Amino acid sequence: MSENPWYNKGLFSSLNLREKTLLTIALTGLVLVVIFICGTMINNIPTNFDTKMQAPSFVHIFGTDWMGRDMFFRTIKGLSLSIIIGLGASIISSIIATILAFLASSNKYLDSFVSWLIDLFASIPHILLIMMISIALGKGAFGVIMAVAFSHWVNLTRVLRAEVLQINTSEYVALSNKFGKSKFWIAKEHILPLILSQIFVGTLLVFPHAIMHESSVTFLGFGLSPHEPAIGIILSESMSYLAMGAWWLAFFPGLALLIVVLLFDIIGDNLKRLLDPREANN
Repeated sequence: MSENPWYNKGLFSSLNLREKTLLTIALTGLVLVVIFICGTMINNIPTNFDTKMQAPSFVHIFGTDWMGRDMFFRTIKGLSLSIIIGLGASIISSIIATILAFLASSNKYLDSFVSWLIDLFASIPHILLIMMISIALGKGAFGVIMAVAFSHWVNLTRVLRAEVLQINTSEYVALSNKFGKSKFWIAKEHILPLILSQIFVGTLLVFPHAIMHESSVTFLGFGLSPHEPAIGIILSESMSYLAMGAWWLAFFPGLALLIVVLLFDIIGDNLKRLLDPREANN
């Protein structure tokens, strides 16, 4: 079967692997930025009891809820809030992971302590740990961000610790030690530049986990307060109306949350492929 000459002349087919990866990251990131900006621009979603519990239509593409609020606007607002929480949680968890990885490289006692801490937090289920921390901090957005952050640093810490320990065995680090350079100087000049890519990719890969766990604990009632326009709250409220046939109250918000999570996964995987040559052919 001969190849289609028109397909070969297409824009996407003419790009090399690096250009395709960059284009994928740019387009996916653009979609997420548009969702976030649109969500932040929605300040108030009006209620209209004359149009309550309407199925999806051209006027309300996601339908309306029991108060006549447009479910499309509620979903976009909830997604933007989830992105904010995911951003804050992933950045804080990456900072924690980086600090612990450098502490582990200082001496064998701190390395043993960090290894014990990793095993301790890894043995506790994420949902249970997030619930406990969120309740202790008074729930709300701050409590959820800190709870997700303090439960998602484990895997990244393992990766960074292994990388830092490997770099510490290199010849240039040994030479720097012989020249009397401090450990802080070595960490800043030698180690940190080499692990920046892992930190950046790890931060992005924490995003989807943070969003899913935030929605899960909010759905269970241990996360954001009921007046917040979060996806977890929307899904929790919709459970009371599914028996009435209002399937759209849960279907569209759940599908939108899944799409956002997949978009973050796509960005993380493509960035990992872009920054690590070993992943280029995977």
